[in-house]
Amino acid sequence: MNVSLFEIMSYPFMQRALLGALITGLIAPSLGIYLVQRKMSLIGDGIGHIALTGVGVGLLTGSNPVVTAIIVSALGAVAVELIRERGRTSGDMALAILFYGGIAGGVFLVGLAPGKGSANLTSYLFGSLVTTTPADLVAMAVLGACVLAVTVGLRPWLFAVCQDEEYAKVSGLPVRALNLLLAVMTAVTVTVAMRTVGLLLVSALMVVPVAAAQLVSRGFAGTMALAMLGGVVSAGTGMTLSGGFNLQPGATIVLVAIALFVLVALAGTVLRRRRRAEPAQVAACEPPECVLDS
Repeated sequence: MNVSLFEIMSYPFMQRALLGALITGLIAPSLGIYLVQRKMSLIGDGIGHIALTGVGVGLLTGSNPVVTAIIVSALGAVAVELIRERGRTSGDMALAILFYGGIAGGVFLVGLAPGKGSANLTSYLFGSLVTTTPADLVAMAVLGACVLAVTVGLRPWLFAVCQDEEYAKVSGLPVRALNLLLAVMTAVTVTVAMRTVGLLLVSALMVVPVAAAQLVSRGFAGTMALAMLGGVVSAGTGMTLSGGFNLQPGATIVLVAIALFVLVALAGTVLRRRRRAEPAQVAACEPPECVLDS
């Protein structure tokens, strides 16, 4: 490389990109843990496809695609939650509608957009952190703070709803309001992550750090904290590697998160085998020999 990594990261646009990646890495797992708890890990993909329709609306009308993506994806998330609640169709069916209808509507609208709509579409599908402006960063920070205020501040309530809705209703919790709030926050998180990892990869950053944290933690609060830490580490490391080696940021961040999951899984496997072997060694040891060894 002609330019050192230190020099690359000293550029303002790279600093903004790194901050944007860290914000996304922090909030995505904080929301994703609730989706995993509800066995709706792929809902991020579905809402991401709905957000693509919002991007198409923005490009077609000349509006801010981020704003239209938030509005359209939030409406889609609320609609899916209401359908799921009333039991008129299965969760898989609702996700299928999101997947196919969202991406078809987005591609159709982008095709009608004047100018370089198709070229702009790629940055939303796979992320484009290096083009993050100061205004984009402020918007990401504000939206990220809103997501954290809900996911961390309302953790006991949201956990109760995700764990057992019927018990939460009996306990007097506003289950419908909390479910709708969680759906809207999912849409906001997807839109924030759109600039970082892209709409096609956003669900990975919601789920993979949570999966890694579940391997080493059993408590919900501990798992959530470890997942957020893993998300930040993955985002920061992936962004640094992409800047230093001229790689695609979104894909690099997700691959780092998957690599972290694999390392944690391998380490856990090794530790479990050692723990199983220790009792066997003690049982095989005769008392006089054990005394001598000690």
